[in-house]
Amino acid sequence: MSGISDPRSHVQSRTSADPDVIYVGYRRRGHAIVEKQSEQEQLTPERSLELADHSPSGFEWGYGGSGPAQLALALLLDYTDDEAFALDHYQEFKTEVVSQLDCAGSSERWRLTGREIDAALHETSREPVAPSI
Repeated sequence: MSGISDPRSHVQSRTSADPDVIYVGYRRRGHAIVEKQSEQEQLTPERSLELADHSPSGFEWGYGGSGPAQLALALLLDYTDDEAFALDHYQEFKTEVVSQLDCAGSSERWRLTGREIDAALHETSREPVAPSI
């Protein structure tokens, strides 16, 4: 991502140190659900809401609004376990990655790996990085 002076030092210092982590997003009964598959747990907005309150009603993706901002902050916070880094970079991460995630139907999902997050954090161009499945 542009504007990050030395993202490698922040990413390498995260406590999970697991580039193989996988986040999956889907809809259940109209609600946006995000799971961290490597630990089989649901990602919730609570921790990220303590830092910035964009969307207390939950996460969203696929556009540049408040729900995607909350998801971008939560993803970076969970992945890096670094509050300052997450706060400094989540808006750009929202624009470059979260706004590009796509799953419209109830049977569709998006998938975002730790390696893709690392690539986005090291990216210097403004091109979208995250694929959808």
